[in-house]
Amino acid sequence: EIRRLNQERVAVVSANLVGRDLRSSVMDIERKISNIRMPDGYEVSVSGQSREMLVAFSSMSFAILLAVFLVYIVMASQFESLLHPFVIMFTIPFALVGVAAALFLTSKPISVIVLIGVVMLAGIVVNNAIILVDCINSRIKEGMPRREAIIEGGKIRLRPIMMTTTTTILGLLPLALGLGEGAELRMPMGITVIGGLLFSTLLTLILVPIVYDIVEKAKESVWKRDNI
Repeated sequence: EIRRLNQERVAVVSANLVGRDLRSSVMDIERKISNIRMPDGYEVSVSGQSREMLVAFSSMSFAILLAVFLVYIVMASQFESLLHPFVIMFTIPFALVGVAAALFLTSKPISVIVLIGVVMLAGIVVNNAIILVDCINSRIKEGMPRREAIIEGGKIRLRPIMMTTTTTILGLLPLALGLGEGAELRMPMGITVIGGLLFSTLLTLILVPIVYDIVEKAKESVWKRDNI
């Protein structure tokens, strides 16, 4: 059989994976290939699922950036501020720390399913910060000092934040445990969302109020300096 690709003759060597992930296998193959001295006019390249994985990763990276941008635009229009959405979205990068920790503890590799879970996280993890910042803004509009409004907002929104996080995690728990047929494919998505949501919830209750106070203080200092 003579095979051609881009008008060149090719020989295809294929294999199936057993007990290993695609990425580490491809890295080992490429390491072996780099040590082979090929004659003039010959070259070796890895294709198939490896190339499809690279294309999928590139597409998902764009999807994640687009999701973050759209979330920011929606929050900026709702809060009528460019700074408050930035404070809320502070939880997204730190949620990735929770994702990395969850994948490490469960020995799951980064895959397209994991990246789909990250896209979901971009819209989920900001919900708790939204209700917290909105409560703080409402107290400030009522005339409460900023520090007191932050403390009061944290007290009022603590229970709703814990309730929404708990219900979401419990809903995703069967997915993360891999229950049912074909669950191995969906399991990384549940682990990704649960890990990111747990970590981001802690940051929502601690980091978001701190960043909010710093941003508002900086905005007040700039306003005073411009009006002197």
